[in-house]
Amino acid sequence: MDTIECIRTRMSIRKFKPEPVSEEMLLKVIETAQCSPSYKNSQPWEVAIVSGEKKDALSKILIDLLERGVKPAPDLPEPGVWPAELDKRIRDLLKRRSEKFGIDLSNPDLIKKAKTANFRFYGAPHAVFLFQDSSLSPWSILDMGMFAQSLMLTAHAMGLGTVPQAFLTDYSKEVKSFLQVDDSKRLILGISIGYPDLEDKANSFKSTRIDTKEILRWVK
Repeated sequence: MDTIECIRTRMSIRKFKPEPVSEEMLLKVIETAQCSPSYKNSQPWEVAIVSGEKKDALSKILIDLLERGVKPAPDLPEPGVWPAELDKRIRDLLKRRSEKFGIDLSNPDLIKKAKTANFRFYGAPHAVFLFQDSSLSPWSILDMGMFAQSLMLTAHAMGLGTVPQAFLTDYSKEVKSFLQVDDSKRLILGISIGYPDLEDKANSFKSTRIDTKEILRWVK
């Protein structure tokens, strides 16, 4: 798979096969992602991979917090307001997903169900959590984004599937405590990883992209 094909065919996977990925493969994914660029080669990323019974235990903790109605407290606050053109893209995505699966994604019960699926890692055998020191400026979040993209593209090129999950940062304090990560770190993103179950209907949906003309301006 060449680079362009890898970028164009990567998709968020929401149903995984139960078979675990070898530590050797996971290590290769992370080692490759480390080749990502970063400001002044600061390499501000820190990674925790949780698997097996530990993953299941963390899943139970997150679902319990959700069931008890504990208010999310992510280290990176969720955006409250979107510019109109971006908000339209989000609404269009929700509309397409609702039509595809015959559900109302504005229904609070379904939102809770979606969060529960997130906290179960969509059945993936492993979850990757990305951290950085909380003293770093917002600039270093850009580096984390490039690292996350490199990680997901590498996984895809190796026949694995991933899905970036903002919901996995909802209870950042509890996640850090469980993973024994110092509270001085901020949780940037969670990513479920494993072998994709491409036969499952959950993976039959792929998001679209707007016309390039809408985001590109030529200056000659």
